[in-house]
Amino acid sequence: MLEVRALSKAFGGLAAVDRVSLDVGHDEIVALIGPNGAGKTTLFACIAGFIQADAGSVRFLGSDITGLPPHRICARGIARTFQITQPFSRLSVLENVMVGAYHTTRVRRDAAARAEEVARQLGLGPQLDMRADALTLAGRKRLELARALATRPKLLLLDEVMAGLNPLEVEDVVGMVRAIRAGGVVVLLIEHVMQAVVSLAQRVYVLSNGRIIANGPPAAIAADPGVIEAYLGHGAAARLQRGGAHA
Repeated sequence: MLEVRALSKAFGGLAAVDRVSLDVGHDEIVALIGPNGAGKTTLFACIAGFIQADAGSVRFLGSDITGLPPHRICARGIARTFQITQPFSRLSVLENVMVGAYHTTRVRRDAAARAEEVARQLGLGPQLDMRADALTLAGRKRLELARALATRPKLLLLDEVMAGLNPLEVEDVVGMVRAIRAGGVVVLLIEHVMQAVVSLAQRVYVLSNGRIIANGPPAAIAADPGVIEAYLGHGAAARLQRGGAHA
C-alpha cells in the first residue's frame, strides 16, 4: 500500500531523515519507534506532504505521490494526526470533526452526519456540542483522531496519539485503533507507549538519527542490540546481557 524509498530531508547540516525506506501492507498495523529527535515526525510530515523531501520517493496504492500538497494526498486516502493536538478551540467537537468530513463532501448535512458517526464511534458522542477547548487531554486526542478518520482515509498516520494518557486511557485508544483497522483502515503509528506497540503492531521500524536501524516483529525488535543501544546508550546491550547472565 505505502512504499517509501530512500527518503531524505535535511535542515541546514542536520539530516533529520536519511535515506529511509519502509513499506506498509494492505492489512497491517505498523509502528515506527525511536528515541526523541530521531526524525519520526519529520518522516510523517514528508509522507503526508506537509514538508517537501529533498530526495527519495513515496508511492501510495501504486501511484507516486512524492511532492504533492497535503490536501491532494488526503484526497488520495492518507490522513494524519499531529503530535501536539490542534483543535479549533472555539468550535464545537462536532464542528471540528466536520472539518475533516468536508474533505469528502461539500454538503453540510452530509458532513455533519459523517462527523457525528465518527465522533460517536470514538466515544465523543456526549461531547458533540462542547467547545473543543473544554475537552481533557484524552478528549483532545480522540478529537484529533476523529477529525482524521472523518476524511475516510485508507491509511491513517497516527503521531503519538497515546502520549500523556494514563494506562486506562491508553487501553481505550488501543481498542479504538483495533476497531479502525477492523473497519478496513491501515495504520502506521509513531508511538513511545511500548504497551501499545506490542499490543497493536505486526511489524515495527526503528528510526535513530534519521536512519532505519531495525525492522521486524515487536519481540525481535525488543531484543535487538542496536535498538537497545539507540534507546539506552552505547554499551547498554552488553551491560544488559552481562546482568542477565549473572541473574
